[in-house]
Amino acid sequence: MTNLKLTLGLLACLAGTEAAAQATPKTDPSKARRAIVEVLTTQTAAWNRGDIPGFMRGYWQSDSLVFIGRKGPTYGWQSTLANYQKNYPDAAAMGQLDFSGLRVTLLAPGAAQVVGRWHLARPAAGDVQGYFLLVLRQIDGKWVVVADHTNSQ
Repeated sequence: MTNLKLTLGLLACLAGTEAAAQATPKTDPSKARRAIVEVLTTQTAAWNRGDIPGFMRGYWQSDSLVFIGRKGPTYGWQSTLANYQKNYPDAAAMGQLDFSGLRVTLLAPGAAQVVGRWHLARPAAGDVQGYFLLVLRQIDGKWVVVADHTNSQ
């Protein structure tokens, strides 16, 4: 009887997943990729103006946002903002941001990942660079970063 319940439960989950997939509108892959790259372009411009709150507009404003850096995970938009402001207190510390080698992969309608390289040109403080993996979701018609794993070299 337990195996029957397990089988029925799995079938119900699969049916629910299939129904949800059918109910999700189709995403135009090229349009989604352009929108995602635009999020990163807008973040870069904000960073290079010294505008951390503007940079943070690319992130999901939720307690469920996760940022994983060298010190481990940070949960929540507000905590992530506070960490950026603490670690980059002025324009000299922020430097000029550049993203390169972007690889955008659509995972499902409304979900994507981006792998790439970041570089901060900081003449006074010294350059830093590394790689990142972002998970983005389309929430209320807008692509936002819901998870960010960034490391530095």
